[in-house]
Amino acid sequence: MFKIGYRTLKTALGTTISISLAKLFELDSFASAGILTILCIKVTRKKSLQSSWERFVACVIGILFSSIFFEGIGYHPISIGILLIFFIPTLVAVRAKDGIVTSTVIILHIFSAGNVTIALIINELGLIIIGIGVALLANLYMPSVDKQLKAYQQEIEEKFGNILTEMVHYLRTGESIWEGKEITDLAELLKKAKSIALRDVENNILRDDNQYYTYFNMREKQFEILQRMLPIITSITHSVDQGKMVANFLEEVSQSIHPGNTARKFLHKLEEMRKEFREMPLPKTREEFETRAALFQFIKEMEEYLIIKSLFKGIQT
Repeated sequence: MFKIGYRTLKTALGTTISISLAKLFELDSFASAGILTILCIKVTRKKSLQSSWERFVACVIGILFSSIFFEGIGYHPISIGILLIFFIPTLVAVRAKDGIVTSTVIILHIFSAGNVTIALIINELGLIIIGIGVALLANLYMPSVDKQLKAYQQEIEEKFGNILTEMVHYLRTGESIWEGKEITDLAELLKKAKSIALRDVENNILRDDNQYYTYFNMREKQFEILQRMLPIITSITHSVDQGKMVANFLEEVSQSIHPGNTARKFLHKLEEMRKEFREMPLPKTREEFETRAALFQFIKEMEEYLIIKSLFKGIQT
């Protein structure tokens, strides 16, 4: 399906404005301002700011190198080659390598002019300032992704609940027809959600953290523990009273999955259940021993699962 995104619209509008301004100020090679705008409009404000700074630094260094090499060696094709031998490593050293292509355009402008003058330098600086400035202004607007992040949060919590519910069902019945689709779906959801949350972080340069990114990172760690829990649960083939207790506990946890923090309450309940296990009679058969050992291992994993959540401050609404 044909679709025009906001970034495409910003690029088209920004390019038009920068070329128009450069032409209005009667700058030579005014179209180059549009090229700079296209190159500096990025997905996030942070990337746009970084790209703009690198290109500005590269262009200024390019003007300086052009003045030294072309005026010192002469305006010959070999001069461009010698200049680039020194110029490119310099940009890499000052961490402005993304500006190599842009600054090369400025260098070729000066080479074509055949003479470095104050007017030429002002012309090139004008192109740089207009091209980069328009791009930065265009990137001030970034659409909010809060609704999208909220939707991912709710869908991820639903998947977590479904997985825990399947564990409860297996512990109570010893049977399961679950295909495990939620596992692959959850892995993909977490990947997409973290990507969007990271983009939101880079769009808010003055903010040190992002609660959604922290949240999805926390869920990702919990997901790793869930994946470790599943083989433990499926290894249980013998029904014991402790298994029913764990199932009841898991059912309560599955019904309390939200961005708020109730983990400490469940950690307390888990510790009470562990103490109750220790006071129960010792296993009488090998099967019962193996089942109870698996349940203890499961409780240990669940404890880590809850501790991870207890460290999360919650999402401010």
